[in-house]
Amino acid sequence: MSIQKHKNEQLNVNCMVLTISDTRTEDTDKSGDLIVALLKGAGHHVQMKEIIHDEQTAIERMIDAGCNHPEVEVIITNGGTGIAGRDVTIETIKPLFDKEITGFGELFRSLSYYEDIGSAALLSRAIAGVIENTAVFAVPGSSGAVKLAMNNLILPEVSHVVKEIKKDMT
Repeated sequence: MSIQKHKNEQLNVNCMVLTISDTRTEDTDKSGDLIVALLKGAGHHVQMKEIIHDEQTAIERMIDAGCNHPEVEVIITNGGTGIAGRDVTIETIKPLFDKEITGFGELFRSLSYYEDIGSAALLSRAIAGVIENTAVFAVPGSSGAVKLAMNNLILPEVSHVVKEIKKDMT
């Protein structure tokens, strides 16, 4: 399957990378580091990178910090998207959306099924949306999921997403 980038001019966007985990540290945050490397490799800028515990108040506080940072246009989270009791990323972020980008989760699950993990894709709760004119993508914390989401969905469209968010702003 051939993935096509949007034909609009590619903008370099300013991002925040947020790892949500009760166990990851700066030394073990392979998925957060991978997101940073892929963003930088595509010419984008990482303004903030944080690791926080999978707790509602911590997630809300960091999403708010990213949305209110004058140079952050995109927040990419990884982790806390599972179905275990401790996984509260989706329950915390989804109610904050001004608009949900439903196609992101749908496409991620389809790609995960066909290209990565098969029927286990039904457990994925990846989502994306817009909060206060900031694009937010929440992906699972595995390196495979991050690579799939970044290479097939986020990187090809992130400039277009930011352009669409900004087009009506004065």
